[in-house]
Amino acid sequence: MNCRCLASLGAMALAVGVAAGLMSPQPIAGQTQSAQPKAAATPAKPWTGKTPEGVPDLQGYWTNNSYTPLQRDANMTKEFFTKEELAADEKRRAAQQEEQTTPGTTGDVHYDFTQFALDRSQTRLTGNLRTSMITDPSNGRLPARVGADAGAAGPGARGGGGRGAGVPGAAVGAAGGGAAAGGGARGAAGGGAGRGAAGGGAAAAPAGGGGRGAGGGGGQYDSVQNIPIGSRCIWTASAAPIMMPPGYNPAYQIIQGPGVVMILIENQHETRVIPTDNRPHAPSSVKPWLGDSTGHWEGNTLVVETMNFNPRTLTGTFQGTSDQLKVTERFTRIDEDSFRYEFIVDDPKTWVQPWKGEMPFVKINGPVFEHACHEGNYGIANTLNAYRQEEKKAAEAAKAAQPGK
Repeated sequence: MNCRCLASLGAMALAVGVAAGLMSPQPIAGQTQSAQPKAAATPAKPWTGKTPEGVPDLQGYWTNNSYTPLQRDANMTKEFFTKEELAADEKRRAAQQEEQTTPGTTGDVHYDFTQFALDRSQTRLTGNLRTSMITDPSNGRLPARVGADAGAAGPGARGGGGRGAGVPGAAVGAAGGGAAAGGGARGAAGGGAGRGAAGGGAAAAPAGGGGRGAGGGGGQYDSVQNIPIGSRCIWTASAAPIMMPPGYNPAYQIIQGPGVVMILIENQHETRVIPTDNRPHAPSSVKPWLGDSTGHWEGNTLVVETMNFNPRTLTGTFQGTSDQLKVTERFTRIDEDSFRYEFIVDDPKTWVQPWKGEMPFVKINGPVFEHACHEGNYGIANTLNAYRQEEKKAAEAAKAAQPGK
């Protein structure tokens, strides 16, 4: 089961240094859209705000909520939508999310997202006119994988309209393009038959760490060791670089202090604490869940390099990556309402070339409420019990089929 609960409405008080310029408490993602700041009607003034340390001020509450897929659709020939085309695309995808599942099907065994304000359209959208997040290669698609045919750059690209949580964030999933659950898949993490509303892949890919874990042997749910770490609420790809739109709970809070930036991620309540003194990486034997990040300032841009990812997260990231994965992120404040988020993904064991992308983050109201994800953990006992029952039935059927029985 995926982590789809919004539990504990106690506001989280986590600060690194002195928080400045944070907005007054209002409902945010997963609650109501009406309280969100509205985009400016006229072009905003360039951002010149600085922290007391004299570096660009990135602080505030933000979202990257968007239907924009990671990869461009194979039949899409343009790099940007017009505003009218984007509005039509967002309307279409919102209607798909509101569609109800068929009673009695696997996909119907879940609470209704729309009822609990978890549809992507119920949170402020960034208004990203790009037809893909990937900007290089110029076709907006992942490069060929090492050892693969030049045309085999990955499965379908749509993906961005997913219900969320199957594979939030970086894990591309079955459709290869979306930020959430691989193209609209609504099913359970790693195994469920999904809705496939936005096109490309009806089943959700395993959330975090791929299908089978370190336990080996048996099926995905036959032991705790084999259950994906995302299903167990241990890790979410939307928190790790790159920070992809998770589908729901797409809120981020940034706080800066002397020589450090903290990013609080609503989804699974993850926290990134990034030193900005350009210090060396930790030894390669140190492999945190979110990788080892170190940052520095280049003019008005915060540059963050992350490597040494935990091996258990690599199989669920971008259809599988290697221990050579390195992600470089660039945060550039544009104006009062937004900052530009760029990324470069480099893994010479996985792709024939590095690839780049970008997306906007826009301001929302805070605070960020705790996403206390427990259903995966509490559901493990039921999951294992169901698997044992299936084993028992299979054993009884095999026994009954033996001659003379």
